[in-house]
Amino acid sequence: MEDLALILSTTLMYSTPLIFAALGGVFSENSGIVNIGIEGMMTMGAFAGATAGYMLGNPWLSFLIGGLAGALFALIHAIATVSFNADHTISGVALNLLAPGVALFASKIIFDGATMTPTISMENKIPRPLAGVFEGGGILDTIFNTYATVYIAFILVAIVWYVLYKTKFGLRVRAVGEHPGAADTLGVNVSKIRYAAVIISGLLAGFGGASLSLAVVSSFRPTLISGQGYIAMAAVIFGKWRPQWAMVACLLFGFSTSLSVYFGNPQLPFSINENLLSMIPYIVTLIVLVLFVKSSKAPAALGNTYKKGER
Repeated sequence: MEDLALILSTTLMYSTPLIFAALGGVFSENSGIVNIGIEGMMTMGAFAGATAGYMLGNPWLSFLIGGLAGALFALIHAIATVSFNADHTISGVALNLLAPGVALFASKIIFDGATMTPTISMENKIPRPLAGVFEGGGILDTIFNTYATVYIAFILVAIVWYVLYKTKFGLRVRAVGEHPGAADTLGVNVSKIRYAAVIISGLLAGFGGASLSLAVVSSFRPTLISGQGYIAMAAVIFGKWRPQWAMVACLLFGFSTSLSVYFGNPQLPFSINENLLSMIPYIVTLIVLVLFVKSSKAPAALGNTYKKGER
């Protein structure tokens, strides 16, 4: 039971950044804008969060700064795709290539040539709200004594679902993602809605990156994100562009990561090559995409450019 509790705890911890990023993808893509650039937005959020965490010593302010950094990068994607009708995929890939370079360049300037940020002290990390609630070392303590960002991520799943399906703004986001011409005819400002959705997407992706650098790892390094943005996008597809099912997909991918961590324990009576273990999350991602991508129905206008007045 202790091993299972440890696996579940690790699953929650590694699923959290994916959930933040996948919710961002759900928002953007429901508005019709493909957001491959979530990887880059997570990178900027992780760097900004870690830098602010080290320099300011306030984890919550640093977490917010990480989200805003992701939103700022998302604004670039919105300008390219909404205002200039650039290809969504090319714009996103460009952001993914740009973000690590910007983060590395800024890190060298701020930290005297260092390619990674200094380690954040324990007291300046994201806190664990349930510390001391359960018996120390027990199963419940192992599972639930985790970072506050885990609980925030799950709360945001409910909030995003409510916004998308129970509010006027959410209806407009889904309308411009399905038929922007019809939405335009009804007086909906397609560009404004898409800008808002993409910026919210970047904010959430930035939170995902910051949750890694401020909680899980306590610093930023160039390889910190390493494909998690792409895994989050796979979760969006697996979840059929719905927040609740994207969360389920993220838990699956987080579980695969926790298995790789668990089987990498040198105290186990057997050993598995670490390179094979590191492949597990990505193999699971490929299998899920092969099995479910054909059954997933994307928003009808996803990836299509739109000019005012078109039908």
